[in-house]
Amino acid sequence: MRALISGGAGFIGSHLTEALLALGHRVMVVDDLSTGRFENIAHLCKQPQFSFAIETITNETVMDRLASECDVIFHLAAAVGVKLIVERPVHTIETNILGTETVLRLANRYRRKVLIASTSEVYGQGVRVPFNEDDDRVIGPTNKSRWAYAASKAVDEFLGLAYHREKDVPVVVARFFNTVGPRQTGRYGMVIPRFVSWALAGEPIQVYGSGRQSRCFCNVADIVRAIIGLATSPAAVGQVFNIGADEEVTIDELAARVKAMAGSSSEIVHVPYEQAYAPGFEDMERRVPDISKIGRVIGWEPTLSLDQTLTEVIQYMRTRDA
Repeated sequence: MRALISGGAGFIGSHLTEALLALGHRVMVVDDLSTGRFENIAHLCKQPQFSFAIETITNETVMDRLASECDVIFHLAAAVGVKLIVERPVHTIETNILGTETVLRLANRYRRKVLIASTSEVYGQGVRVPFNEDDDRVIGPTNKSRWAYAASKAVDEFLGLAYHREKDVPVVVARFFNTVGPRQTGRYGMVIPRFVSWALAGEPIQVYGSGRQSRCFCNVADIVRAIIGLATSPAAVGQVFNIGADEEVTIDELAARVKAMAGSSSEIVHVPYEQAYAPGFEDMERRVPDISKIGRVIGWEPTLSLDQTLTEVIQYMRTRDA
C-alpha cells in the first residue's frame, strides 16, 4: 500500500507512519509543521519507503502530485487543542474545512480512498452517554469560539460523506476520543502531558474547571490499530466510527493518579475556565464513546489501560527531559 498521511509529523500521524512502515507499506507525509514536529519523524528519513514534504495541505499543486502517487489518504492534518482553538479560531476553521475540501477534491480526481480524522468534539454539549455515532448533536453558540472546532470538523464529516454518496469516493470517518501517548505535547491544551510535565517539575498541577468533568483516554497505539483496520476494511466505507477507550476518569482523579505515579510532591490546584481559556468558556461534563460499532465491523477494541498509558508518558517525558 502507498499511503499519504496529512499531518504525519504530528502526535498521532507520526505513530501511524511508524506502524505503516513496520508493516512494509510506502508512506508519504505532508505536514507544514505548524503543530507537528520534524523530530517526531526524523528517525524515519533514511528509510527508502518513507518521504516527507514540508507544505500546507491547501497547496493543491503539491497535494495533487502526492495524491496521484498514493493508494489511500489518511487525512489527519487539522488545528488541534482547546487552547489553540480558542486563541486562533480563524486558523482553526480555515485549516479544517479548506484542507479537507482540498483532500477530497483530489481523492475524487484520482479515485483514492480517504480516512478523515474527526473528533468527539462534534457531539458538543450532548448529555446522552455513551455517545453513539447516530446521536443528535448539541453545539454551543457561535459567539463562543470554543465550538468553532466542533462545527468545522462536523462540516468535514458532512463533506466527506457527501463526496462518498454523490461521487462514490471511498471515505471513512473516524471520530477520535482523547488520544494520549508518547510525543503528545501539552502546548495546545492536552491535559495528560501538561499534568505529567508539572508533576515531574514539582510545580502545581492545574486542574481547569471543577475537576468533576470526566474523559476516556485511549493509548495512541490502540488508536493506530483502529485507523489501519478501518482504512483497509471495505465494510467501513461510507460510515462514521467512534475510536476511543471506555475507561472513564474524572480530571481530579487523573491529576491524583499522575501525581502518585510520578512520585511527585506537586500540589493539585483548581483554575477557573475563564482564567485558563476565555470568559464564558463552555465544556462537556462527560465524554464517553460507544465503541460497539467499530467492534462489530473490524473487531477492534482497546487493549492498553490508562495506567499503562500514563506509565509510558511519564517514562517518555523523563527521558526527553533528561
